[in-house]
Amino acid sequence: MTEPDGGARHAVVLPWSMRWLVAVGLVLGAVLTPAPARADGLDTYRTQQAPWRACGQGNWCAEISVPLDYADPGGARITLALRAVGPTAPDGSRPALLVNPGGPGSSATEFVSYLAGQLPREVRAVYDIVGFDPRGVEDSTAVTCLTGPETTRWLRTDSSPDTAAEVSTLMRRAAAIGRGCLRLSPEVARHVGSETTVQDMDIVRSVLDQELLNWFGFSYGTALGAAYLEKFPSRVGRMVLDGAVDPSLDAMQLSRGQSTGFQTALTRFARNCSRARTCGLGSSTREVLTTINTLLARIDRSPLRTDRGAPLVQAEAILALFFSMYSTDLWPLLEDALESARRGDGTGLLELSALASDRVGPNSYGSNINSAFYAIGCWDSPAPPGRIGLADAARRWARDAVIPDLARAMSWGNAPCTTWFGHAPDPPRLVTSTTEATVLIVGTRYDPATPHAWAQSLHAQLPTSRLVTYEGDGHTAYGEGSACVNRIVDAYLASGALPEADSRC
Repeated sequence: MTEPDGGARHAVVLPWSMRWLVAVGLVLGAVLTPAPARADGLDTYRTQQAPWRACGQGNWCAEISVPLDYADPGGARITLALRAVGPTAPDGSRPALLVNPGGPGSSATEFVSYLAGQLPREVRAVYDIVGFDPRGVEDSTAVTCLTGPETTRWLRTDSSPDTAAEVSTLMRRAAAIGRGCLRLSPEVARHVGSETTVQDMDIVRSVLDQELLNWFGFSYGTALGAAYLEKFPSRVGRMVLDGAVDPSLDAMQLSRGQSTGFQTALTRFARNCSRARTCGLGSSTREVLTTINTLLARIDRSPLRTDRGAPLVQAEAILALFFSMYSTDLWPLLEDALESARRGDGTGLLELSALASDRVGPNSYGSNINSAFYAIGCWDSPAPPGRIGLADAARRWARDAVIPDLARAMSWGNAPCTTWFGHAPDPPRLVTSTTEATVLIVGTRYDPATPHAWAQSLHAQLPTSRLVTYEGDGHTAYGEGSACVNRIVDAYLASGALPEADSRC
């Protein structure tokens, strides 16, 4: 069932975690030796001083300028927002560790304090921990594609359409997102691709007086790290990539991998629930999955009442299921929400979907991730197939799915990109970086959003990498309860020490 016109479902985002010594040599980065001017017109940006100011205990904030278009460095400028965590404002005397939580569209300036709190003292003693919001995101020059009411309408559009009319509504509202970007952010929307953000990363490195870039990227942040390895192989220090994305896959291949990953995660959720005496959804894995499918069909026919005013529609229930697979900490909340939904109350599922979309009130959202996710993601990949191709993929993916509605939603989630106004000049491809820097890749065995196979593939593309596999559930591994993973990552960041071989935790 689709909300009347008056924009669409939300393809699954990749948010960061739900909870959210002096320099040790040139490997980490050091004060830059003055270099001769380059002929690319970027020296004004490289040599600018970040105007750091205190913005909380041990936190320092600044804004810097970068070109809107690197092909025209003397033209329009945009702003990047930075936040650093350290005893003093960054001045180049210590290495900097840049962090990114993923998305695309998640805020690194919000994430950096959380991550710094997860890092042990021996790592914090080495680095200034720095996050910057990529272009298009949050406190940097942001992109807007949807107003608040348009965002709500899009999130409530049927994401697993059953009729030609529902498909038409979804495709119409999907096309409106790209038009909204051009209406509300016409210049920025054409320059938010990851290939441009990678150039911003190098400007940030230079402004921080770092010879080498040290990077801790999660989820989509691993794609940025891999792209930097490709473009600037000699400027990489230490790099941790947790929840790796395979850069060689296009949008439909990524969605197919995620569809399989979420089906596996939901099966594991169902098994875990069925083994608990308190589970009211079924006494076997199959019974729990049947309960979920029956409930989704019921909500599609008749939205559930909630105590938040608006009823719960199927698209919001599907988003709640997707979101709850990011962390096992959310599984008990999902179980309770599903049991309440069986009794006719959709409030719990609505609250989970609100967390997933960063909804903070009626038609009000706490960030611009619902715009930035599409603006960046649709630009980065070639256009997916149109209506007929998405429908065909939805049918095929649903055939072997334990929750067919989620598989169909994963295919239809690509609808906004089918009519996007532009795409990156280079298609997805294998990483062929010549870097000599070591890279630590972390993959979670049952990660739904970035399947373990992607970490294995990226590891194979980077001869200087090591792979750490966390034999667990949820999206990304560092700081999520594995002392083994934390110990390996911390040792690498603090001293450069890597396991002698690939490791399992």
